[in-house]
Amino acid sequence: MKAQSQRQLRAGELVRRTVADIIREGDMHDPIIASGAVTITEARISPDLRYATVYVDILGAGDREQAVNVLNKAAGFIQRELGRRTELKFTPRLRFAVDDRQDEVKSVEALLDRPSVKRDLDKHGEA
Repeated sequence: MKAQSQRQLRAGELVRRTVADIIREGDMHDPIIASGAVTITEARISPDLRYATVYVDILGAGDREQAVNVLNKAAGFIQRELGRRTELKFTPRLRFAVDDRQDEVKSVEALLDRPSVKRDLDKHGEA
């Protein structure tokens, strides 16, 4: 995956903060979203700034897939609010996706906690 430009990074951060504010303000009437457990972790913008993938995580034991489905259904409303609140030349079309980086971190930590891996790491550290 190609690294994002400074322009994409700035626009992505603006989109992330604004979408988080829209969700936090409670204009969405779904119990999953209204619970306040939804976290917007990142927004990746296409090079032409017309599309944005917004990554979502749930605090606690919520159903991330269900939250993403709700947000994708409300993407039109969120996109209109985003356009109203920002001064971007184009309001990007929003697509929400599950942020599974925490799962990857947990699996790497579990791997490093294995006794055989710890043993190998200790041997390598002593040499």
